[in-house]
Amino acid sequence: MSTFDLLSGLGLEIESYDLAGLERDVSSDFTRRTTIVSLHGAGETGVGEDVTYSADDHERFQQAGAVHALHGAHTVDSFSGLVGSIDLFPAAEPGMAAARHYRRWAFESAALDLALRQAGRSLADALGREPQPVSFVVSLRLGDPPRVERLLSLLAEHPGTRFKLDPTSDWDAALVEELSALGAVDTVDLKGAYHGTVVDQPADAALYRLVAEGLPDAWIEDPDLSTAEADEVLELHHDRITWDAIIHSVSDIEALPFRPRTLNFKPSRFGSLRALLDAYDHCEQHGIAVYGGGQFELGPGRGQIQYLASLFHPDTPNDVAPSGYNDSTPAPDLPSSPLAPDPSETGFRWGESRLPPGVAGRTV
Repeated sequence: MSTFDLLSGLGLEIESYDLAGLERDVSSDFTRRTTIVSLHGAGETGVGEDVTYSADDHERFQQAGAVHALHGAHTVDSFSGLVGSIDLFPAAEPGMAAARHYRRWAFESAALDLALRQAGRSLADALGREPQPVSFVVSLRLGDPPRVERLLSLLAEHPGTRFKLDPTSDWDAALVEELSALGAVDTVDLKGAYHGTVVDQPADAALYRLVAEGLPDAWIEDPDLSTAEADEVLELHHDRITWDAIIHSVSDIEALPFRPRTLNFKPSRFGSLRALLDAYDHCEQHGIAVYGGGQFELGPGRGQIQYLASLFHPDTPNDVAPSGYNDSTPAPDLPSSPLAPDPSETGFRWGESRLPPGVAGRTV
């Protein structure tokens, strides 16, 4: 039986749904906006979070309100099919194609939460897995010009913190030497699979060599191997290369240029619950490790990816730090890694007390 089969037959009754916007200034010098999808039925509420990056997409979504016909009796499987058949961006094409996956995940994760809550079961119970403490890294860019001060500040407040960093072409040997001396970098995200975004980092063979040789114990995420120079530089480091932005399905894993040792799974990238769980099964069957990734979630979506990490890959360098680490000045009382298990008694919730006001209960 597949992992998805354990959940697919869960029933849910939807009477209505509503949307709520969240907004927060985060450490990458932009204002993050997300939308909470709340599905209501049988006295329960299921929540999910749309992590689309375009503010205009969120504004249109929230202004339109509950325009989709979702009410009625469903199973997790049939609801997935319904949402997959609906144009979730009826007013205008989204700012990026991936947003269609992000919004679908918001509805599907809310449906899973609602189905479990109506059944009086937790996700862990339904999957027959025991939540484990979750190791996490803090994901950062080092600024312009790049400096290590932010890492030093976090290490002073939270000794032992591990990091995922985004190298850029203005990194130099002195900076990498400082980072190496800290011994705290688990992953370098080269952003080579991003195109048309504010974080694009084109293939840079000199940068690739600098980080591959200067940080020899770090995973190398999403390089752009389309140039002969970049490919040659990383040829001896294939066992450290991992992928993120291009992974949306099992077929994407099978299409990789070589078999990876590990992959970064961002659940929202998969869109559907089936696609995500099938990918988990595929990796388990083929001996591929997984670590989790986040999308600057502001609400229940962050807890949900921490929950998945606790069940499927608790001991890997999960980019699922509590959202407070994304603040421009993180608070000194943030929890350190690993996170203690914090699942709710029912549903697909982690850290019930951290849900934004008005989201945890029925709001219509």
